[in-house]
Amino acid sequence: MTNPDCAERAGTAALDPRALMRELKIFAKAHPARSFWELAITLVPFVGIMAAMLFAVQSGIYLALALVPVAGLFLLRIFIIQHDCGHGAFLPGRLGNDWTGRALGVLTFTPYDCWKRSHALHHASTGNLDARGNGDVDTLTVREFYEGTRIQRMLYRMYRHPIVLFGIGPAYLFLLRHRLPIGLMKEGATYWVSSMATNVVIAAILGGLIYSFGLAATVMVVLPVLLVAASLGVLLFYVQHQFEEAHWDSADNWSFHDAALLGSSHLDLPQPLRWFSGNIGVHHVHHLASRIPFYRLPEVLDAKPALRTLNRFTAREALGPVRLALWAEDQRRLITFREASRGLSEIKA
Repeated sequence: MTNPDCAERAGTAALDPRALMRELKIFAKAHPARSFWELAITLVPFVGIMAAMLFAVQSGIYLALALVPVAGLFLLRIFIIQHDCGHGAFLPGRLGNDWTGRALGVLTFTPYDCWKRSHALHHASTGNLDARGNGDVDTLTVREFYEGTRIQRMLYRMYRHPIVLFGIGPAYLFLLRHRLPIGLMKEGATYWVSSMATNVVIAAILGGLIYSFGLAATVMVVLPVLLVAASLGVLLFYVQHQFEEAHWDSADNWSFHDAALLGSSHLDLPQPLRWFSGNIGVHHVHHLASRIPFYRLPEVLDAKPALRTLNRFTAREALGPVRLALWAEDQRRLITFREASRGLSEIKA
């Protein structure tokens, strides 16, 4: 009788990233009616919940703030739809994708054209040790970490702390960094227009809310919802690429197809988290074929069962990779600071 575990490993080992990418093209077609439906069932509840909280908090009913996590999850899903627009996957035409993405970028406090460019660089360089720093989580190798000064090592340790990665970092990214086209300031007027236009519309909306509901109510509702969505989004992004057996190579040995499939995880979330996260947990498929609409990713897993077990994490396992911090080139895996320190001690001994 065949061992199921052996069968799963054999199926995974048989995956050819290049051939798989060609086979997945049949899923890379958006269905406009389905896309508009997904947008409607995300936007309408989000606006309704936000309005209900604003009216309630203005009237002194602070229990309404218990809805902040729910609103944050809906805002996270709005970001996923914006993300699909950036890949040209949400609607058939480029103009439809871009203008939908720009409109949603106001709600997510994200200048769409700037984000689209940096995210494209992220997809083009994932897993490339010589092209780090493009829309990813900063990651040092063990050698780079110990070649740094004591202050540099201390700052890197602080950066990789969960409070910074999933608290301070997302707040800085969405509230401050996105207000300017950081990293794209010399790349043309498009990115300045994207940032400034987004800022102006955000300011107009916030001004209207403050005028209607007051400063305190607006801040008490809008800020926590944005931060919940931002922190959840960064956590998802982290787990999607920062796991022990992630795939990294120097530029000479790097392959887009291998890095896309093997360097991205499958975060197998239960419902309703899978719905709120727009199936973004099927990230290995997304990186290999980014033109597949988020609502069609489950179809891929049904058609290619071997992909279900590749780099799979459950919700309970999602926080495990948070301890990892350094890429050990000799072991070809991400390790913790403690493991790196123990290895260094053994070498010195």
